[in-house]
Amino acid sequence: MPIGVVMPALEMAQETGKLIAWRKKEGESVAKGETLLEVETDKAVMEIEAPGDGILAGVKVREGAEVPVGQTIAWIVRPGEAPPTEVSSSEISGRTMTSAARAAAPAPTTSEPPSGANPDISPKARRLAEDILAVVAAQGTPAPADAENLGPVGRLMAERTTQGWTTVPHFFVVRHLDAGALVQARNKLAPAIEKTHGIRSTLTDLLTALVARVLPKHPRVNASWSGTSIRLNKDVNIAILMAVDEGVVAAVIHNADSCDLAAIAWQRHELAERARAGRLRPADVSGATFTISNLGMYNVDAFSAIITPPQAAILAVGQIADRVVPVEGRPSVRPMMTMTLSADHRVADGARAAAFLNDLAEAICEPEKQLP
Repeated sequence: MPIGVVMPALEMAQETGKLIAWRKKEGESVAKGETLLEVETDKAVMEIEAPGDGILAGVKVREGAEVPVGQTIAWIVRPGEAPPTEVSSSEISGRTMTSAARAAAPAPTTSEPPSGANPDISPKARRLAEDILAVVAAQGTPAPADAENLGPVGRLMAERTTQGWTTVPHFFVVRHLDAGALVQARNKLAPAIEKTHGIRSTLTDLLTALVARVLPKHPRVNASWSGTSIRLNKDVNIAILMAVDEGVVAAVIHNADSCDLAAIAWQRHELAERARAGRLRPADVSGATFTISNLGMYNVDAFSAIITPPQAAILAVGQIADRVVPVEGRPSVRPMMTMTLSADHRVADGARAAAFLNDLAEAICEPEKQLP
């Protein structure tokens, strides 16, 4: 039976996707799991896998076309088999989507979202820019000629920031701590990772590993707000905010609590490469349960980050800088770092947030004890 290839839903509230490129030509053989096409959404350009084995046939959509989600755009058939001329409901089944697309696709409406679902972007937030321009036009004031149009990543960042700041009751917990042991651990462990894996391990990798090991002790910080209740996430999937040309993307390291430092460094490196190339895959940006934003490389001392719903918290990390602090009653110059935890007060109250930050600070003071 022919397998339909449909325009997948890769994020919440997605109505259409832009077909950027076919990676296979009509008549070519394809294997299940092999990259078949590239689709652009509000996040980035993503690679979509073939849903089955066979021959690509009946291609209906050209590159560059904007296609409604769920529309059949081609078929995968057996040798000698012809693609259907009409699309029937039985032919558009769950088989028409890749496993990665299923993981990122919006689920049926329930009282609480499934584990690993992408944040639910409100259609109201999605139309915010259009609404503002409509008001401006109604008032007879044209948009500035030098206005900068946002790309897909920039638009999504604006929408999520608006949603997070306007719907989540934020509060902030700040901790200043000695990062000397963290720096020493990075300097000790990084050379071995570079030698064996050929990549440079960063302080962000080390922080991600430590956060992942502390989070299971604080389930409310690794939780999600469903709209009416709290969902405790079983997995520890940490998103790392990464700067790209158009803005910031949140690339996810899944099951970070079971990864060693080298595995985290490798995944972060691969995600950063794909993010810069605009080739993030659906699984790369879905299912985060907690987020880390590190601006230390930009010489930022401290800042407060905005939560990405439905996550309950985000950790903002500033630079490590020498400061004079009291040590055993005497002034001493130490490498100090400031961490700010933004938390959703509906999910994690002040005491829970403070307890998490305290345990994380203790882990940072003795990082090698926490790592396998």
